[in-house]
Amino acid sequence: MRRALVSVTDKSGITDFCSSLVAQGFEIVSTGGTASALRHAGVPVKDVSEVTGFPEMLDGRVKTLHPKIHGAILADRRLSDHKSQVESAGIAPFDIVCVNLYDFEDTVLSPHTFEEAVESIDIGGPAMIRAAAKNHVNVLIVVDPNDYEMILQAVADGESSGLRQSLAAKAFRHTAFYDSLISRYLTDLASEDWTEKLTVGLRREIRLRYGENPHQAAALFLDPLCQEGVSKARQLCGKELSFNNLLDADAAWELVCDLPAKACTIIKHGNPCGVATASTFNEAYRLAKSTDPVSAFGGIAAFNGPLSDEDVVAFTEKGNFLEVVLATSWTEDAVEAVRSRGGWGQDARLLECPISTNEPVLSVRSIRGGALVQLSDEEPLDQDWKIVTSRQPSEEEWEDLKLAWTIVKHVKSNGIVLVKGGRMTGVGAGQMNRVQSVRLAVDQAGEDATGAVLASDAFFPFTDNIEVAAEAGVIAVIQPGGSKKDQEVAARAEELGLTMVLTGVRHFRH
Repeated sequence: MRRALVSVTDKSGITDFCSSLVAQGFEIVSTGGTASALRHAGVPVKDVSEVTGFPEMLDGRVKTLHPKIHGAILADRRLSDHKSQVESAGIAPFDIVCVNLYDFEDTVLSPHTFEEAVESIDIGGPAMIRAAAKNHVNVLIVVDPNDYEMILQAVADGESSGLRQSLAAKAFRHTAFYDSLISRYLTDLASEDWTEKLTVGLRREIRLRYGENPHQAAALFLDPLCQEGVSKARQLCGKELSFNNLLDADAAWELVCDLPAKACTIIKHGNPCGVATASTFNEAYRLAKSTDPVSAFGGIAAFNGPLSDEDVVAFTEKGNFLEVVLATSWTEDAVEAVRSRGGWGQDARLLECPISTNEPVLSVRSIRGGALVQLSDEEPLDQDWKIVTSRQPSEEEWEDLKLAWTIVKHVKSNGIVLVKGGRMTGVGAGQMNRVQSVRLAVDQAGEDATGAVLASDAFFPFTDNIEVAAEAGVIAVIQPGGSKKDQEVAARAEELGLTMVLTGVRHFRH
């Protein structure tokens, strides 16, 4: 008789699966909760303790860790020596091992104690999965309830070696992902900075049509231990999100979450082309769009709050087109107001997104053959800004300086931002030298450069940056400092009548 070992936490579909196996001539061996569920459904089942001759112990911590279980899983029936050993030990091999694991993920994402988390760490399950996957030539390993129907069909038709290897690979992914969650949970609790090895388990959420370009395969994978950001957004309507949509949506959302209430940001190709704060979302959008209406067309807009039908008037007016719009929530009337607009509104991708906090999260960027890992760039809480010129900023200028400093963190280096009256008026991004970024920003601002403040993501190595800004009418500058020429730059700002603020913090964004 063929045998199946079944021990599952996720019991969806398990009684039908085992009933079908019994109908195909299998004996079912199972553990506590799973065995009870099968018996309750009328499925014949033998307890593991009947096989081992040993009762479960230590509150269920030890039940399958026994030679009569692991010998039955690991025996390679192609080898006469293995066959003779299990026969002499009275061990009948398993043909199928169906196991999924204690739900550690749900435990640690819910209110819990450390002891509860530890008890949710499965030991016997991963051991059985790994053993069966290693011996996949002889054993079908099943870890996903979605595969039950396929397995039953394969058993009936005669499974292939390709299927066995595919299931084994999936099983090792399953246990590797599980162990990665435990490793990160315990490492975070230990407050360690960087360890000798880093394991980051990600779960595929969406198969994307393609990556940055049509010839690149791509998918969105989620980090289950991080519950913030665009990756956890809910799409209310619209076309499928693309790889580039998600990149720009992330940039828009991370920026708007750093801004005051009633803010709007518009992103194009990873950089802000419009940012503003106002008393209403409609006014914030109109001000943000006015910075660069050409780039705003086909951009991605984000609002740091809930949107009602009254809040969507500005961006649904004629002449607007947005690929994606993000907010913390949408009323049904707001969604309908966008969709009833016609044209792009019918296909508009509208997202509800949880607010991102300023808690540092892991940032991983791939390079060929490896990865660069850092914590996300969050503004330090212990800021010590210093005014190094005699001119003191007005209260309104201070607000603009804070806004400009927040925005420039989200601009590709070399990054320069001009702000006036709660609105970004100019931006210079991604240039190979800083003075060129200043020129681009003041040129875009035009007349609005007069009376504006300027933020730079890194220090000014020379006075030419200050001179270009002052000539355009900029009245205050905020920058990290740290150059050998800080005193010379500050002295030149003093001569030109500018306010200069040093933050002591750099915000490179490559």
